[in-house]
This record gives sequence, C-alpha cells and structure tokens, in this order.
Amino acid sequence: MKMTLKRALGFKTLFFFMSGGFLCLQAGCTTHPSTAAELQLLQGAWEGVLVGDTAQQKITITITGNSLHFHRDTNFWFETTITLPAGTDPKQLHATIKGCPPSQADSIGKVVGAIFKIEDGTLTLADYAISGEPPKTFADAASRYVVKKVQPQTKSAEPPKTK
Repeated sequence: MKMTLKRALGFKTLFFFMSGGFLCLQAGCTTHPSTAAELQLLQGAWEGVLVGDTAQQKITITITGNSLHFHRDTNFWFETTITLPAGTDPKQLHATIKGCPPSQADSIGKVVGAIFKIEDGTLTLADYAISGEPPKTFADAASRYVVKKVQPQTKSAEPPKTK
C-alpha cells in the first residue's frame, strides 16, 4: 500500500493519503474525510415520520455542525451532539443527549446509536442501544425514521399582504 505525506491546503495539519482516504495527524484532530463528507450531507432540516406509527406524528430533525435536534412534540424532543464513527457499514451515528424535556431528564448524558443512509433526498435512521450491536439492515431495526430534506422555515417580520 503506497502512503504519502503531504501538507494540505497550506495548513500545518498533516494528512496521510491512503487508498482514497486520509488520516489527520494534528493533535486533537479526529475527523476522517469520509465522516466529514457524511456529516456535511446530513446538514439541514429534515421532516418525516416513524415507520409504522399509525398516528403519523411528524418528526423534525435539524442538523447544524455536529448538533442534532430531534423533535416530535413538546414531550419528546432531544438536543444532541453527534459523531460519525469511521469505517462502519451500514453508516453509524452516535448522539450524546445534551437536552430534553423534563419527563426525559434521565436521558441527559446518554449516547444513542443509529444506523443511517441517505438516498434520493431521503434520510433513513434506525436507532439502537449503544451497548448492543447495531442492526445489520434497516429491516432488522426496532424503530426506523424516514425523513426528507426541507427548506428551513423563516418567520417573516412583515405581516401578510391583503388585497
């Protein structure tokens, strides 16, 4: 396997370029290029449902940087910080819960795992207990969310125009 050492974009960070990927060698730098690209694809606002939910309650997920906000209703929402472990198949996401409604307060600090995929503008997430093995397929998952990317809604400062 050929390995070369290069200075990337004039920064002091050094990267090993190997087999189509690279590894950061700067202290404190842990971003793998494939995970950084995946994180970029996840950015934005997503809306959808929990598969099999007969009430079809709307789920919204907003991802900005490494922050993920999950919202179903006032009693079921979570503010998290996410990481994407490199080299997993299917792709994985680990979310550390930073905020939630009072009824879920015992969740703060816990890590929730999910496998995910993005296909045709649709993000599919299937959660699992981080202490166990992730599901191998989305069909194997106990719960699965399917959400589509949406434009973030902005609140207009002007009242609606009347005729």
